[in-house]
Amino acid sequence: MFSLDRDSPTPLADQIEQRLHGLIATHQLPPGARLNSIRQLAQRLGVSPNTVVVAYDRLVAAGLVDSRGTAGFFVHDGPAGVMPDANRVEAGEEQEAVWLAQQANDQKAGVLLASSGALPATWLEDAIPATAVQRGLARASAGMASRCPPQGLPELRERLATLLRGQGIAVDASRVLTTYGGTHAIDLICRALLRPGDAVVVESPGYFLLFDRLRQAGVTVVPVPRRPDGIDLDALDAACTRHRPRLLFLQSVLHNPTGWGSTAANLHRVLMLAERHDLLIAEDDVQGHFHPGSPTRLAQLSGLQRVIYYSSVCKAMSPALRLGYVAAEPALIKALLREKIVSVLTTSALSECVLLEVLAAGRWRKHLERLQQRLAKARVEAARQLGEAGVLLEPPGEGGLFLWGALPAGVDVDGVVRDAFRSGILLVRGATFAADGAADPHLRFNAAFSQQPRLADFLREQLSAATSAQRVVERARERAQAR
Repeated sequence: MFSLDRDSPTPLADQIEQRLHGLIATHQLPPGARLNSIRQLAQRLGVSPNTVVVAYDRLVAAGLVDSRGTAGFFVHDGPAGVMPDANRVEAGEEQEAVWLAQQANDQKAGVLLASSGALPATWLEDAIPATAVQRGLARASAGMASRCPPQGLPELRERLATLLRGQGIAVDASRVLTTYGGTHAIDLICRALLRPGDAVVVESPGYFLLFDRLRQAGVTVVPVPRRPDGIDLDALDAACTRHRPRLLFLQSVLHNPTGWGSTAANLHRVLMLAERHDLLIAEDDVQGHFHPGSPTRLAQLSGLQRVIYYSSVCKAMSPALRLGYVAAEPALIKALLREKIVSVLTTSALSECVLLEVLAAGRWRKHLERLQQRLAKARVEAARQLGEAGVLLEPPGEGGLFLWGALPAGVDVDGVVRDAFRSGILLVRGATFAADGAADPHLRFNAAFSQQPRLADFLREQLSAATSAQRVVERARERAQAR
């Protein structure tokens, strides 16, 4: 076992990471070796468990250590059992929306998911203990032969309705429908409510997979700018007057990709415009679980009139538990339910029973509080490192997963993103989140992963090189003009 230098300016988490990295590199910790548990190593070194978690997270992100759930952490033992890249099908061209989603979910060893929309796996390992899965299965009347009602288990829908009422959204179980997540909810809304030729308003920047799904539906996508306090109201009014849209997709809380919120005044005006223009609103609250306070939501203000609300537990609880939920008026729930039955029939009885067990046990609220606290610390550290590397961070939101940062003027954003991927860092450029694909100097940063010094080092080198090259060009231009 190694010791730590408490007089060193190097943070303790960095020292732990460096010591373990050295032991792995010299094979003193051979491939497949099991590391101490987080609690064991914290006790031996006299540090907090969170300090060890930070070090382990970095080693996992670097591909040196594997996290195997409740079994613990193990030194990576090579590519055995992993499909070779030669046999791997790419879902699209590099940097396309579906390609980016694939990279984030494939989670190839050694790739730092700096722009991912997900939390590190180690942050979610305690969300659903094995006993909750066992008790959830015991809830199923026929065990693994159980079927799930297409609208969702009645008991689960009642639990979800209770959660929504706690957010100020007046709803009962009859107005709740379970889905396979937020993206599935978007798909059902498109299937049930949109026809080719319809106009749909979206925020720009916004969720890139939404744009692809809307284009697939054959609708006209109408982008409206997103501001730090909410959607641009004047632009929304003008878009509604000109295009007479059927639907508006909007993220009121912890907007993806910027992390911004919406003021109550902005949301009130949105509802007034919806009434004036006979507009239906789909409110995406997938990121809302990460908000540390009590934000205002459209569904809360409207009582679900003209609003279809949807959220998911996939990001905050478990990506293996693919479950989300929709809340809406009965007529809309009926239309969405019909499309759910036609497309996937129903959701998983096992997943719904497990989620019901977790909610009934009271673990959900405490788990979210821990996540919010960790994200708050991660945001501070990531913002510090990114700022020192030269990234120009926009006004931050009230919490959550994302930071929205611009590269300095003159820097080739596409080139930085390509070089990052070649270096094992996944970054997503701002243009990907633009509904019209327009050039944008921003990058989306995942605060949890962007604490990694590896990212700041890469960006510092890239931005320094770009600045130096720009100075050379400027000097050459000045000399030419002087002649």
